[in-house]
Amino acid sequence: MKNTSETIKIGIVGLGLIGGSFAKALVKNEKYTVLAYDIDTVSLHYAQMTNAIDGELNEENLSECDFVLISLYPLAAVEYMQKNAAKFKQNAVVIDTVGTKREICETGFKLAEGNGFIFVGGHPMAGTQFSGFKHSRETLFNNATMIITPKKNEDLRILDSVKKLMLDCGFAKMNVTDAETHDEIIAYTSQLAHVVSNAYVKSPTALRHKNFSAGSYKDLTRVARLNEVMWTELFFENRENLLRELDSVIGSLEKYRNALRDGNRDEMKELLKEGREIKERTLYYEKN
Repeated sequence: MKNTSETIKIGIVGLGLIGGSFAKALVKNEKYTVLAYDIDTVSLHYAQMTNAIDGELNEENLSECDFVLISLYPLAAVEYMQKNAAKFKQNAVVIDTVGTKREICETGFKLAEGNGFIFVGGHPMAGTQFSGFKHSRETLFNNATMIITPKKNEDLRILDSVKKLMLDCGFAKMNVTDAETHDEIIAYTSQLAHVVSNAYVKSPTALRHKNFSAGSYKDLTRVARLNEVMWTELFFENRENLLRELDSVIGSLEKYRNALRDGNRDEMKELLKEGREIKERTLYYEKN
């Protein structure tokens, strides 16, 4: 049994894929007491029965938590902070896991300043095409990157405490940036990929491809199986950045289509060569 009076108390709000994985990654560590809340009482009770959490998070013990991880959809995460801002422990570190950062950081920083807690925006670079507690696992974050978006000039001791917590969850590194930069880049690396994948499977051929597909099809279509409620919120919160990326890829696709339509093999070869060289440069950039 843990001596809860000597542990760091972690509150987790939302026991879906991400929140559940945070709980499972931390609960076995004797340093932490993990308390959780989920609107789905079945998931909450199952987490308790399987020892994925140490107890239920409620209005009374919320004020005892040293860290609070909010793993909810964007609008629900903002609403939870607004409702509970005065209940957080003084100097508690509140971290969200929303996939866009500008709006939630604007709200979080303002509420933190007025209520005496510390808000740090967060986005774990890990996940699957599946959602829900049943798909969560304690190894989900192993060797992944945690992006954090703290307020400008945040105390380095706070950032160090967040880093130690994330390392204990399995993350290999932490990337610190601002909310605007995060949203600009994530529109390309994540949101555009989900739109393209979801649109790609709408071809009539999608229902006739059995035994005709291999790795390229699986890679391109994996995230088409998404949570439409959450991703609609994320897309509209990052509307301008995502529109820019969509315009870019649509413009590129038109060039390939036009080369085919016009029978221009030289143009097609040049377009393919250009794409290959860009990919090779990005691979070098990623390794270095």
